[in-house]
Amino acid sequence: MRVLLSTYGSRGDVEPLVALAVQVRSLGADVRVCAPPDEELTELVTRHGVPLVPFDRPWRSWERPPTAEQRRQRVADLIAAQYGTVAEAAAGCDVVVATAMSQFVGPSVAEELGIPYRCVLFCPDVLDGLDGLGFDELFGKPVNAHRASIGLPPVSDVGTLLFTARPLLAADPTLGPWRGPGCFGVIQTGAWLLPDERPLPAELLAFLDAGDQPVYVGFGSMRTVDEDGARAVVEAIRAQGRRVLVGRGWAGLAPTDDQDDCSVIGEVNQQELFTRVAAVVHHGGAGTTTTAARAGAPQVVVPQGGDQTYWAGRVADLGIGAAHDGPTPTVHSLSAALRTALDPATRARATAVAAGIGTDGARTAARLLLAGGAAERR
Repeated sequence: MRVLLSTYGSRGDVEPLVALAVQVRSLGADVRVCAPPDEELTELVTRHGVPLVPFDRPWRSWERPPTAEQRRQRVADLIAAQYGTVAEAAAGCDVVVATAMSQFVGPSVAEELGIPYRCVLFCPDVLDGLDGLGFDELFGKPVNAHRASIGLPPVSDVGTLLFTARPLLAADPTLGPWRGPGCFGVIQTGAWLLPDERPLPAELLAFLDAGDQPVYVGFGSMRTVDEDGARAVVEAIRAQGRRVLVGRGWAGLAPTDDQDDCSVIGEVNQQELFTRVAAVVHHGGAGTTTTAARAGAPQVVVPQGGDQTYWAGRVADLGIGAAHDGPTPTVHSLSAALRTALDPATRARATAVAAGIGTDGARTAARLLLAGGAAERR
């Protein structure tokens, strides 16, 4: 069996598919991954020996448009940037699995080839629509214009085209339980986790060993936190008597001064790092939320958009941290959230929740995927 996995997004959209690819391959199937050609994403895929079919345009080159009309045009641009690559890579495959922005081309490519299509979600509330608008209103025009251009009929229910009636939900049931809507027969497999065995850099280990546990702050691929926001976060952490570890991320965060209680790092093994910090301040991506929760690290989520508000709410509801109100932290607002996260009761709750988070979601999904593909071929 040959499987094509396609994703067009940031690390949080790529790493779970690599985890699935590793498990699909271990079960004897051929697999390849379409993903953006950004350097760290290419390194992630190739490090695990998964064949990569890169898109032409890096994910970092895209900016989120501010209006609904501009987002419709962006969807049309995203479709154009992906279609040829996905269509060529899918030739000879038995199933197409897509997530993130690849959901706009995956189903049509599979339909052209007469093979099954499976959709992957990383957050339960994605199926409720976006910005208060339905999927037909948001995406119907660009999706159907593209389908017409490749000789496929229009669809009247874009949501079902993109997500199918039975999407896979790659989220831990404790962190992100499925609760509807009932029109989707969601299959929740658990989060797709990719074990990271890389050692922490010697310089980082020296910083960790030089004092009490620091508070880590990083916003991943988000480029919305500016220098003033980063300075506010650092000052708020220091106000709690804690050292600071800043993840540079795609925003290129840098030291706010030359004090030795603050260190800046690049991309590292967060699975290991988060077991050694007092708390994690982050944007609320599904991957970072799950990694911190597995490590038993209290969290402060400062959501920047999209599904991050959902994950912030789940962290607060579970009692494993705090949800910051809005995307722009101040010393005052973040200090209040940090007091919650650094409370010993929060640490105890985070430790308890960590023990219940599953680690076999990718394996479960791989078995379902291969079994379903075999049944459909028969």
